[in-house]
Amino acid sequence: MTVHALPLPADVAQADAQRTHSGRWKMLALLLACAAPVIASYFTYYVVRPEARRHYGELITPQVDLPTARALNLQGQEVTLSTLKGQWLLVSVSSAICAEACKQNLYFQRQLREIMGKEKDRLERVWVLTDDAPVDATLLPALNQAHVLRVMPDVVKTWLSPAEDRSVEDHLYVIDPMGHFMMRFPAHMDVAGASKAKKDLDRLMRASAFWDQAGR
Repeated sequence: MTVHALPLPADVAQADAQRTHSGRWKMLALLLACAAPVIASYFTYYVVRPEARRHYGELITPQVDLPTARALNLQGQEVTLSTLKGQWLLVSVSSAICAEACKQNLYFQRQLREIMGKEKDRLERVWVLTDDAPVDATLLPALNQAHVLRVMPDVVKTWLSPAEDRSVEDHLYVIDPMGHFMMRFPAHMDVAGASKAKKDLDRLMRASAFWDQAGR
């Protein structure tokens, strides 16, 4: 009967350490592979294309991730905000009692998506409601392709930030497909501002053409 020598404890520990080290490098390589398209698109947008520096929207630094919190849709069903990842989002915030400024934001939000042409399916509208008031029924037909979500005000406060001396309801906000709040359009958008915002969105779409998709 042959007796084989048992491995030395030091050899076992060294082998385990090597496996752990190798696993960490593989994990890092995987993360870099996933992040590379995002990094490349932002590099293209902000560095390679000099015209991208003349943007209308205000870039957000540091960018803010989508909250892990839950929201309620108009049917009262729970929705996890992170499920919105995967496409560009154009976000408006207000009370469900939508005053004139709110209606203007919803109008330009809808128009901006429509004038994106063949790229419009890469951009989704999100109306964030900060209260439990009922939505005016006359607004519903224009919201049939939008996400309407009730989100707690404290969650909105930690997620979307207005410009100085402005309220969160004054702006339209841009969220990238990775879920990063990365741009804020100036308050109280008008027709001229919408034209400039469209140029920003065009550039973003071109820069990210190879790492997001139309539809869900």
